[in-house]
Amino acid sequence: MAIICKINEKDNVVVATEKIAQDDMITVDGKVIRVLDDVPGGHKIAAKDIPAGSDIVKYGFPIGTAKGDILQGSLVHTHNVRSKLGSQLEYTYEPDKAEQKELKNGSHYEFLGYKRKDGTVGIRNEVWIIPTVGCVNGIARAIEERTQQYKKGSIDGIFSYSHPHGCSQLGDDQLRTQKILSGMIHSSNAGAVLVLGLGCENNQISLLKEVIGGYDPQRVKFLVCQEVEDEIEVGVEMMNELCGYAGQFHRERCDASYLTIGLKCGGSDGFSGITANPLVGEISNRLIGAGGTSILTEVPEMFGAETLLMNRSRSEEVFAKTVALINNFKSYFMRYGEKVDENPSPGNKAGGITTLEDKSLGCVQKGGRAIVEDVLEYGDLVTKKGLVLLQAPGNDLVAANALAAVGAHMVLFTTGRGTPFACPIPTIKIASNSELAEYKKNWIDFDAGPLVHGETLDEAADRLFQVILDVASGRVHAKSEALDKHELAIFKDGVTL
Repeated sequence: MAIICKINEKDNVVVATEKIAQDDMITVDGKVIRVLDDVPGGHKIAAKDIPAGSDIVKYGFPIGTAKGDILQGSLVHTHNVRSKLGSQLEYTYEPDKAEQKELKNGSHYEFLGYKRKDGTVGIRNEVWIIPTVGCVNGIARAIEERTQQYKKGSIDGIFSYSHPHGCSQLGDDQLRTQKILSGMIHSSNAGAVLVLGLGCENNQISLLKEVIGGYDPQRVKFLVCQEVEDEIEVGVEMMNELCGYAGQFHRERCDASYLTIGLKCGGSDGFSGITANPLVGEISNRLIGAGGTSILTEVPEMFGAETLLMNRSRSEEVFAKTVALINNFKSYFMRYGEKVDENPSPGNKAGGITTLEDKSLGCVQKGGRAIVEDVLEYGDLVTKKGLVLLQAPGNDLVAANALAAVGAHMVLFTTGRGTPFACPIPTIKIASNSELAEYKKNWIDFDAGPLVHGETLDEAADRLFQVILDVASGRVHAKSEALDKHELAIFKDGVTL
């Protein structure tokens, strides 16, 4: 008898946990059903006859409607399901319908971090070179190469970050770049920062300083390349001073309440919403219960599941900010003539995800059951504890960089397909299925696949939380940290001069 998973008692589809051949038998709610099609692992099977126009229900919620009559035992996928998503909607705050939860301190966790002079804590003690404009990317890299000799003692690394922006930008588009660069400069994972400008760019250092606000001049230094004869020699001298400053910090015991994690998924498959995403949701619950912070982003992958988050808002004010988060991003799509449901990706579909609602209902599980405390615009720094929503697209690189810039110490990245990308902060890759974890050991840090084979959520969460504490403490490094992380992906939406 083939093995299937029924996620919610309301569902009229089940998920194949392994490849099922046509004419194999499955048992659903005590009833034996013959499978009418070959069904890959992670894909859906109709648990009963579904008439044309009826809802396809998964996770207890509609993920689309039937294009035609779907017979019991049939494969349910893009060929016979259409999305129900449309444009902007009006919403009503209904907290009584939410499965929200006040998460109290249940367990005490500690990690070894770097306590900063401003009261924050970092999990890495790196020295960063941040260009104001793409024109000086090569200079930044040359200074990085020349200063590796200063990587001593407690300094974990010296890195320059490249991006193509900062010149020929206007208005809000330039402000978004400035906010991301400012967030990077403030990151507690950076013990010290050199800000490198050219001198003639739109993003002048004087203007960037207005966005940065207050800073420690021992920790952050600025160099305008056009104002010195040999910018590399001057930059190396400044980096020597900055490394001396960063070298005074050493790991100390820190409470987990200081920890902020970003929640992200990419290359999702039909197992993501069953294993990896609920697991990360439990991690989020535990961290928030211990006084820490989780940041959930990927706004387009909230479409179709947004009311689950809206009704968990702390207040009417947070609810209104969540409505604006969703509808403003839909407006962004429509402004460029794109369909709101232009998702999932080809890889998602190959893995068993049929519609954006299907993807979104799996995606938002990374936020666990916590109350939504705040909603951030792109590039805004996180200031509140608990579960926070962040405006950013689903694109893996842009969203992960956004999480790094607003204050996350690390990213928990769930995936069913696998990806090697790295970003400025440690990115822990969590496989939704054991086949991927075994095949791509050089990419994957944690296997959530055992959850479909009997491991409990608590057991898996115990294992993953220990990995998180080990990475935060520097005892181990995420696989992504061995890869090139020099590129900043910044969300551009505006005219280029």
